[in-house]
Amino acid sequence: MLLPLITAALGALLGALVARRRKGTGFDIAQWAAVWALLGGLLGFLALIVILRS
Repeated sequence: MLLPLITAALGALLGALVARRRKGTGFDIAQWAAVWALLGGLLGFLALIVILRS
């Protein structure tokens, strides 16, 4: 049940790291972290559905 939360947190971390490496401002880092967190959460949710259906 925690898979979407874990993948969302990992996505946020990776998004922030990517934005920081590209020398983004604070707003850039926050936006990249938010978008990657949404994508990570969605992927984790889909993975959870696949795991629970099998």
